[in-house]
Amino acid sequence: MHLQIVLFDGFDPLDVIAPYEVLYAGGLASEGAVSVELASAEGPREVVSGTGGLTLRATAVLDPQRADVLLVPGASGLIGDPDGLPDREADEAGVGEWKQDEYIPVLLGRTLATGLPAILASAMDDPATTVATVCGGSLVLAMAGLLEGRHATTHHLGLDMLDATGAHAVRARVVDDGDLVTGAGVTSGIDLGLYLLEREVGPRVAHTVEELFAHERRGTVWRARGPVPVTH
Repeated sequence: MHLQIVLFDGFDPLDVIAPYEVLYAGGLASEGAVSVELASAEGPREVVSGTGGLTLRATAVLDPQRADVLLVPGASGLIGDPDGLPDREADEAGVGEWKQDEYIPVLLGRTLATGLPAILASAMDDPATTVATVCGGSLVLAMAGLLEGRHATTHHLGLDMLDATGAHAVRARVVDDGDLVTGAGVTSGIDLGLYLLEREVGPRVAHTVEELFAHERRGTVWRARGPVPVTH
């Protein structure tokens, strides 16, 4: 299983690094059955995150023909020119500050002006390719019109927005919708990576990595199976 983790300007570092480390360790535990690389729509380049200017290098061009799984992170921070961002709210001291839950969708929306949506659309159209997301990564797909009718999750602050795009937003840590696997808030990238190892390689490899990381996965992986629960 070869995975490409997407880098775009303003990406959230933990959304990338957490699953990268899990999947890299899975490759070691499986004697090379798993490989992972960082990629961008533009090809090899330095990509600045939205957190303090931290930069990672994409070593490959994003290519669904090469990858079994494309993993899309969310965004963080404020980068570049803030044109188009909502007005700042003044705090008690009268100092304006950007609200995280307001400008993150703007940063994610900037990906629509790149080559990323077309690549993701190609991947979503190929049943042999799995698209995975962490946090706001599912909103990148949703804003590109690629999640209508699909079950997915995202950071809890973005669930209403996800639902408004025509997706079926699910409040769960990880949601498995076949060739679409989505994770919730940023630390869910660890759980998402472990679940991908379990699903694609096997539970023994996933368990070995889980022990190595001293991490116990949280929550039930949600799937659209079984009877619909009755709520009161």
